[in-house]
Order: sequence, then structure tokens, then C-alpha cells
Amino acid sequence: MPLLERVGKKLFLTDAGREMRQCALNMRQELAQVEHKLDEMKELNWGVIRLAVVNTANYFVPQLLATFCREHPNVNVILQVANRETVWRQLAENSVDLAIIGAPPADLGLKVDFFMDNPLVVIANPDHPLAALKEVSIKRLQDERFISREVGSGTRKAMEEFFKEQGIQPHVSLEMETNESIKQAVQAEMGLGILSAHCIELELETNRLVTLNVKGFPLMRCWHVAHLSNKILSSAAGAFKQFLIDHSLDER
Repeated sequence: MPLLERVGKKLFLTDAGREMRQCALNMRQELAQVEHKLDEMKELNWGVIRLAVVNTANYFVPQLLATFCREHPNVNVILQVANRETVWRQLAENSVDLAIIGAPPADLGLKVDFFMDNPLVVIANPDHPLAALKEVSIKRLQDERFISREVGSGTRKAMEEFFKEQGIQPHVSLEMETNESIKQAVQAEMGLGILSAHCIELELETNRLVTLNVKGFPLMRCWHVAHLSNKILSSAAGAFKQFLIDHSLDER
């Protein structure tokens, strides 16, 4: 279709020409807006981070996010909290930018960086007989009832590996899917528990729980920030990852 028509010595836009002109103006405006947004993202004036964390990490991640977001107030974070298998699946499906996990799987092709220690401790009700002892031997735990996370959780796996090395078969009387349920059950004197020290700070401060001085504990595990190896991180996601790594250097 002709875009121009000549009348005498002058050129005029046809109806099709006017449509194309408006389309070109709109495209130029859209490209200018995209360029502006990309510049803002590069300078961390704008951006979105899709972050997945395992349940236990949710006890400390909000504090880290609060510090990061104070430094970058225009960055939005979409936080998803789930069990380990769900977080792994979200990573594999590329539905999140970053994930905070304990022991990473070896078959997902991940780029993994350490950023914080994760000490696992034995917890008990303050009135439990072992709570009065200055030191508890591993053998004393042989006859104790344990309230544990479900099979497949990182904490459960670490517990089983440790007791297997010590030649002990722990008596798991209850399995629960949340740390909160385990803490409530231990407070109710239903048995002992093994949890990350990060999720019992409030209960220790209020004397609702105590940690036992068991030989070999705390079990030192690590927190990692992970993403797919071939993923191109946005400026916001890359900045948060670096923030976590810098935090680990400060901790050391």
C-alpha cells in the first residue's frame, strides 16, 4: 500500500502512511521507556528478585532481606518458602532466580556459594533430666525419644548420618513437617529434637527450650545461595547474591 501521495509539488501521507507514522512514534516511545527501565535496573533503581528458601532458612532470611531492601528500596522481592524438594524443583524449572538451601543436590547443574554456617543442636524441655547435665554422652541418647523432621529433610539426613557414624540407632517417636511443630512437641516433653540454632533463638531467650551439651554437637552444616549455572542473573538478583556472599565474609 502506498504511504505517500503527490499533489502538485507536495507529498502527503496517505491513510496507510498516517497509520505507519503513528506506529513508528509509538515504537520509539516504547523503546525509550524500555531503555529507561533497563538503565534503572542496571543501577538497581528498579528490579524484581524471585527468591525461594527452605523452611528453616525463613527464620533468618527476612532480616537479611530487610537490610538489603533498605539499601535498595526500589527492588521488589517475591519470597517463596517451601520444603527442600519443592525448592529444588523451582530451581530446576527456572521459576526462581535464587534459592537459599542447605546441602545442594549434585545433579541439577547449580552454581552454589556458601554464605553462612548452619549449626544443628539438640533441644530439650528445661525440665528434662538431661538438661541438668554439664555434658551428655552420645550413648545417653540411645534410649531417648526423638521428634524429627520428615524423611528427606536436610536436618533429618544430617541427624541420621551423624548417629550412624556413632553406631547409634535413634528412636524417632514422632515425625513432623515443620520446625514449629517440633518445638511445640519438645516443649510438651514428648522427647528431644535436633534443629538449626537459627530457629530456636526466641525459645532459648524465654527459657521454653534449652540446648543440650552433647558431645559432637553442634553439627556444623552450611547455608548456600544457588542458581542454575547457565542462568543470567538480573542486576537485582546478582546484587543480592553478592550481598549474601559479602555477609559471609563479614561473619568470618
